[in-house]
Amino acid sequence: MAKAKDKDKQGGTIALNKRARHEYHIDQRFEAGIELQGWEVKSLRAGRINFGDSYAMVIANEIQLVGTSIPPLISASTHVIANDRRTRKLLLHRAEIDTLIGAVERKGYTLIPTAMYWKGNKVKVELGLAKGKQAHDKRETEKERDWQREKQRTMRAHNRSA
Repeated sequence: MAKAKDKDKQGGTIALNKRARHEYHIDQRFEAGIELQGWEVKSLRAGRINFGDSYAMVIANEIQLVGTSIPPLISASTHVIANDRRTRKLLLHRAEIDTLIGAVERKGYTLIPTAMYWKGNKVKVELGLAKGKQAHDKRETEKERDWQREKQRTMRAHNRSA
């Protein structure tokens, strides 16, 4: 019975970068593994992560995650000097890395992490190949969202009265 409970906890979202969808047009998504230390995994299991200001960069032909803060647990890292904002290596296939490097350097794209989640017992990061939105694009997105919300309200009111 205890094993079934453990398997339920294995899958699921750790963190979402909601601001990424608002600030950027995300054209393509990639799934990447992430190189973590033991204390970081324990902190992620406890839900301690700040994912909002993070982005990915190309450093020495590798993709690195920059700006993600994973604060250490007091009990988990007594013997380790923890740097919670260190750059972490993202694990991708060479062909995917080459594709991302080409898009970033030649086409002006940005690599934005959109989600971090468990896949089995491994931590995965969803990277979005994105271009920044202009102010008018953001307003258009908000108008569209408001219109969809208003349509849903109208439909619900209509269905209740019928």
